Amino acid sequence: MTKKEEKTQEVVDTLANPAPLGLLGFGMTTVLLNIHNAGGYELNSMILAMGIFYGGLAQVFAGIMEFKKGNTFGTTAFTSYGLFWLSLVGLMLIPRIYGEGGDLDTDKTAMGSYLLMWGLFTAMMFFGTLKANRALQFVFASLTLLFFLLAIGDFQNNPDIIKIAGYEGIICGFSAIYLAMAEVLNEALGTVVLPIFPVDSGGKKSK
Repeated sequence: MTKKEEKTQEVVDTLANPAPLGLLGFGMTTVLLNIHNAGGYELNSMILAMGIFYGGLAQVFAGIMEFKKGNTFGTTAFTSYGLFWLSLVGLMLIPRIYGEGGDLDTDKTAMGSYLLMWGLFTAMMFFGTLKANRALQFVFASLTLLFFLLAIGDFQNNPDIIKIAGYEGIICGFSAIYLAMAEVLNEALGTVVLPIFPVDSGGKKSK
């Protein structure tokens, strides 16, 4: 009678890290939209195209790839924000397709409510970053502030608050770009080129 041998199979994750793609899609689109919010230029097709293809589809693709890696947080974040960009473009285009001034127009109160819900979602997601790294925490904290500022600006119909939000949004977008490039360069070069300040399980900075 032969003994059955137990075999331990080690599973090696050979999938690429999709986070930089999602972060760049989010960050670059956020910077460009908020240059508009800050008064840099009028709303144009460049912003809409970025919202559909890079801010939107690229983040959804990144979310699907995070799903395959078993990352619930990444799946939820990238897929949600990708669909945020697609829905935002829809809010801008649908009234123009069916004629502005009609029943499908989104007024300031409705837009403020939309942005407020995204701010609440982002605030909850921020808590999921507490054991990750300081760079990711900054992205989510600044994004939470951005959504709340934009919501207040719409509720009060105050262009000055929107302009302040624009400058804050540029900082938020560049922080996501920084984190994306840090993950790409640190992995490609095998050393820390751009620090992201990881934290340990106790919430303290690791060396």
